[in-house]
Amino acid sequence: MQTLDTTIVNTALPSMALSLGEDTLQMHSVIVSYVLTVAVTLPVSGWLADRFGGRNVFFTAIILFSLGSVLCANSATLNELIVARVVQGIGGAMMVPVGRLTVMKLVPRDQYLSAMTVVTLPGQIGPLIGPALGGALVQYASWHWIFLINLPVGLIGAIATWRLLPNLTLPPRRFDFYGYLLLAVAMATLTVALDGKGMLGASSVVLCVSILVGTMSLFFYLAHAKGNERALFSLRLFKNRLFSIGLMASFAGRIGSGMLSFLVPMFLQIGMGFQPFHAGLMMIPMVLGNMGVKEIVVWVVNRFGYRNVLVGATLGLACVVLLLPLIAFMGWIWLLPLVLFAQGMINGVRFSTMNNLTLKELPDDLAGSGNSLMSMTQQLTMSIGVSAAGLLLGAFVNEAGMNIPVMHDAFVKTWLCVGSIIALPALVFARVPSGISKNAVLLRSKS
Repeated sequence: MQTLDTTIVNTALPSMALSLGEDTLQMHSVIVSYVLTVAVTLPVSGWLADRFGGRNVFFTAIILFSLGSVLCANSATLNELIVARVVQGIGGAMMVPVGRLTVMKLVPRDQYLSAMTVVTLPGQIGPLIGPALGGALVQYASWHWIFLINLPVGLIGAIATWRLLPNLTLPPRRFDFYGYLLLAVAMATLTVALDGKGMLGASSVVLCVSILVGTMSLFFYLAHAKGNERALFSLRLFKNRLFSIGLMASFAGRIGSGMLSFLVPMFLQIGMGFQPFHAGLMMIPMVLGNMGVKEIVVWVVNRFGYRNVLVGATLGLACVVLLLPLIAFMGWIWLLPLVLFAQGMINGVRFSTMNNLTLKELPDDLAGSGNSLMSMTQQLTMSIGVSAAGLLLGAFVNEAGMNIPVMHDAFVKTWLCVGSIIALPALVFARVPSGISKNAVLLRSKS
């Protein structure tokens, strides 16, 4: 339900903008509001899952997500839609860590990569059907149905969760509300500072104050967490070199991927003039590429090593991204599905490898905290990526005007910037140490 909703929304943004009377290039706030809410709420969800049980938290999350979907469908203005997306984001945040934490509790660490590739495969159904379904709903019905479609899925999910998911709990632990508040304020204010004019129409003074408040909140959190064993995210995590490098590399690498999630549907519809349904169909090869590579990730990493895989995949993704506008504007439309398929494959390898590298050598007492921090970082970088893509595209389009040939030039400039941003993390991945232990292949039961 969650991945279905995300991919449908990305495809429907131009139609939603037209219906609400908004500038299409400002609609990235619909994505940012959701992703930022997930990032801010994630740290609480891990504690809730330990305290009240995975099943109870997951069930509540589905109900909240479904309620948010109803509110989205009934939104008459952009501001109402943003508030409804916040409600969805709270539900989405409580879904994110439960599955991963459950797998971490049930399988040995050296089988984690194999286990996660199996567990995440069903979640690919949403991205597979989402773009085409969203395009069809928008083109032949209305954008409101992209949210209403969540209701039957939510009902089935809630029933299945209550009946099938074990209610795993851990002994109650004290939650660091002070540290959480500092981090939440920092993330929210810095994101507003990055895209305050687009989301809130904030003045320059408000943006400067947001930067100051966010920076000070981060400083106070570091002071609070130093030597504090009860801190929300212990600074002992960063004494593990592999975790530190993995988290930094993941942060840098996912910003570019976040830009792609917003930019590709926009490019197909605004830059290429595709109808929503056609644009949705064009996104399917990218999802198929991501799904198809899951089963060979372990072999690829064991064969070539973490560093070589991440550096190669990052540079390869930058090249593929630059191919997209090249072949599109040269009229080789038949090559677009192949390029998008390759993009999905490379992204699939990168994501799986980055996730496993970051958590691979954490001790058990820090695994939960490290997992929550990684999940929060993933959502935050998605928010940063979408905001940055919106700012870049908006700047070049405002410079160019709405003349079609010049619009193409604006998209080319945007893609060149995005390709450079995607390639830069290769410098960070090059620091990944060699000699990391290989991953075991998960043995599946024959019964």
